[in-house]
Amino acid sequence: MVAGCGGNLQIGQMRNNIDSADPVTLALMALGWVLADARRADRLLSLTGLTPEQLRSGAGDPHILSEVLRFLESHEPDLVAAAEHLNIDPETLVSARRSMSQ
Repeated sequence: MVAGCGGNLQIGQMRNNIDSADPVTLALMALGWVLADARRADRLLSLTGLTPEQLRSGAGDPHILSEVLRFLESHEPDLVAAAEHLNIDPETLVSARRSMSQ
């Protein structure tokens, strides 16, 4: 039982670290999730008008990263799935996009 409790604490601590991560880091993690699936990546490029070159060169650009998060927001199942994968609440991604769009 004690070992299980320690594992849960580590997961909880990891979630807190991700929840408190800066918006750029969250967006980069979300971008990685998007790009892990070829169909989803193609949809990102098609719907946002971004090119692979723009993603590569602008990986730290808040404007480009906010477009990635906006893409997720526009399709709630993807937003929820990305948040689940990152072990955060969907609102955390939405808040990250809002803070980068200011």
